[in-house]
Amino acid sequence: MKIKLRDWRLQDLDTYQKFNTGHHTWMDFDGPYYPKLTPSELEEQIDSLRKRISTDNFPSIRKNKVIADEQDQILGTVSRYWQSEETNWLSIGLVIFDEQSWGKGIGYKALSQWCDYLFEEMPELARLDLRTWSGNHGMMKLAEKLGFQLEARFRNARIIKGEYFDSIGYGILREEWGE
Repeated sequence: MKIKLRDWRLQDLDTYQKFNTGHHTWMDFDGPYYPKLTPSELEEQIDSLRKRISTDNFPSIRKNKVIADEQDQILGTVSRYWQSEETNWLSIGLVIFDEQSWGKGIGYKALSQWCDYLFEEMPELARLDLRTWSGNHGMMKLAEKLGFQLEARFRNARIIKGEYFDSIGYGILREEWGE
């Protein structure tokens, strides 16, 4: 399946809202130890996105992008956030909303494109990392397939449904990317 990373569009917002309302399988894997958005927080987020889209007010180096399929439909998102801006250390994330799209290489393609984009647009970056938990086997395999190295394991640091799991950190250095 061909995918592309692109900016948000107004037609994405209904699908985004649908996959962030109620319970969906992706929520069991993407930081299930954090509280989910309340309905009012979700509305605020969607209103903010709507304004950003309507005014084309995106940061020059994007903080997130939509993963879109060949029909330009939203499949999920990629994102970035600072671990340490002072030392040029970014963490990246990925969500694919519909589990029917899992296991088809979409995450690999999306994170490959995202890493390429970030290393190209931010020449000061020395490294990227991604964080997950030991119950998210798909993300752990994806990190390793992309060439990320296991760098941290914080034992029994996450509680999901009353059970302890490890917090896991993977990283890749600029010079290792694309080897």
